[in-house]
Amino acid sequence: MSNFTPKNILITGAAGFIASHVANRLIRNYPEYKIVVLDKLDYCSNLKNLLPSKSSPNFKFVKGDIGSADLVNYLLITENIDTIMHFAAQTHVDNSFGNSFEFTKNNIYGTHVLLEACKVTGQIRRFIHVSTDEVYGETEEDAVVGNHEASQLLPTNPYSATKAGAEMLVMAYGRSYGLPVITTRGNNVYGPNQFPEKLIPKFILLAMRGKTLPIHGDGANVRSYLYCEDVAEAFEVVLHKGEVGHVYNIGTKKERRVIDVATDICKLFNMDPDKSIQFVENRPFNDQRYFLDDQKLKNIGWSERTTWEEGLRKTMEWYTSNPEWWGDVSGALLPHPRMLMMPGGIERHFDGAEQYESGQSEFSGNSNQKMVVPPSKSSQPTEKPAFKFLIYGRTGWLGGLLGKLCEKQGIPYEYGKGRLENRAQILADVLAVKPTHVFNAAGLTGRPNVDWCESHKTETIRVNVAGTLTLADVCREHGLLVMNFATGCIFEYDAAHPEGSGIGYKEEDTPNFIGSFYSKTKAMVEELLKEYDNVCTLRVRMPISSDLSNPRNFITKISRYNKVVNIPNSMTVLDELLPISIEMAKRNLRGIWNFTNPGVISHNEILEMYKQYIDPDFKWANFTLEEQAKVIIAPRSNNEMDGAKLKKEFPELLSIKDSLIKFVYEPNRKTPAK
Repeated sequence: MSNFTPKNILITGAAGFIASHVANRLIRNYPEYKIVVLDKLDYCSNLKNLLPSKSSPNFKFVKGDIGSADLVNYLLITENIDTIMHFAAQTHVDNSFGNSFEFTKNNIYGTHVLLEACKVTGQIRRFIHVSTDEVYGETEEDAVVGNHEASQLLPTNPYSATKAGAEMLVMAYGRSYGLPVITTRGNNVYGPNQFPEKLIPKFILLAMRGKTLPIHGDGANVRSYLYCEDVAEAFEVVLHKGEVGHVYNIGTKKERRVIDVATDICKLFNMDPDKSIQFVENRPFNDQRYFLDDQKLKNIGWSERTTWEEGLRKTMEWYTSNPEWWGDVSGALLPHPRMLMMPGGIERHFDGAEQYESGQSEFSGNSNQKMVVPPSKSSQPTEKPAFKFLIYGRTGWLGGLLGKLCEKQGIPYEYGKGRLENRAQILADVLAVKPTHVFNAAGLTGRPNVDWCESHKTETIRVNVAGTLTLADVCREHGLLVMNFATGCIFEYDAAHPEGSGIGYKEEDTPNFIGSFYSKTKAMVEELLKEYDNVCTLRVRMPISSDLSNPRNFITKISRYNKVVNIPNSMTVLDELLPISIEMAKRNLRGIWNFTNPGVISHNEILEMYKQYIDPDFKWANFTLEEQAKVIIAPRSNNEMDGAKLKKEFPELLSIKDSLIKFVYEPNRKTPAK
């Protein structure tokens, strides 16, 4: 039997039902563990589910989507995560019949992002993937032995199919890359805090309102139900005693027909079942029975504790004491609900929860800020603001920094919800937000780098070319200026612009670097955007910020490499230049701009400064471009950009070396000043 002790645990989806009970239990029982919760606050999540942990020093909440590779990688590195308990998923079968693509996106793609982050960071000691008994498909009605962990997976609805697909990815990453994965498959769970689209809380809330209880079909479908605290204990056991590479069923042999569940709830409310139960149209496919063999989990120390009668009574008492916990749930109480499955669609906050302060976010380093929730929008200004920005790229590095700058400068802004390539969604954002300017900080640069684009060319085109053009076109129709963050990685040193000559590429020069597919798409879209007079193109290169913990920071990247090439390049210090981009929007500047600090700096010069200011014992080695080519897929762009145009508009702009000292190295200095 394995005995595992985690240190820093990331729990995904823990503002939801089951995961909130697990998170609260671990935070309560193991104060030495640090628990980081990641949840996008979808319709079935509620921050109040985590109230028992709100004041605990070992708890941190981050609002975000597991589908954001940048965010997931950032959290794993900065929080030093060694364990992931992955609960985040779309789980309601009814919704999967009406919006199956959302299930694929959340359940399969989201899981894939997490697994890839684990592979890249190489620091995860346990990855516990939470699946469902529904992956086994329907159990024969007369079966005496339940499905064991090696049983064939035969999912019958879109929800269970996506969970089975996610399991295949988990298994593959365990076998191919040696990730320490464990999978659980659980029966139905019930108890306090559950969103009332599920059977038991739905029936309880309907009974509280004196309504009839709708049953799909004839109610003969059989299900097994476990109380939430018993399930939380099961995950506690799997975490500490589960064997890597194994699957564990979390189940009970105490089965009940749906009509029996309805009858028991009617009795709790002194209602006549014959008058209070209504039979409605069945689902497109409704499995008759799920039956699990749970002996394997019992062998490592878990057993069910709560009887059905006790658990149902506790659940009923909780809902009657907290009738407004979920707000207006009338849509969920319909016989066949179709809830809105959009992140942030319904947001519920702690009473008195900390709000964003100016320039502050969940990554601000403020140890007193345990809960991060979006700012209240209850108090709207009476006068129309002079500027209002619509920003795309919320989960990206630049997009996040732009939002913080707007907060600091008091500029109203909203993040776009639509995907760039979806014209209808972009149009809806523009009409809803009514911005004065649009900032495009969204785009595919690759996960974890531009090599990804070489094998994902259509996805790269869809976002970097089609998406950017769609945004520009919609904004042109509505008279809006687009501040488009582009790249200067579309040039390379040549005979007319030799390395070390001080001759940089000007804004009107034709791109000459086609070594990577990423650069091809960016050069292509830049050329096409010349036809749009409402676009300001900002060519960013090798961005650097004062946040030396951010994995996208160029300094952070090369300081972690075993070897670096030593070649001079133009670069962008975001702390100085992002505020300039906002000023450029206010001045309604257009056209192409080399958005870099004047001059060039080599990799070795950057690392020499790192050694001087941060770590005097830091060491590194160089290799040639030819040697580098052996360990990367796509060649990299190296060039000098002419900064004269930007310097003329903003005379105070510092050279790259002076800017690095002022905005990056001096604020982070760890060595004594000479």
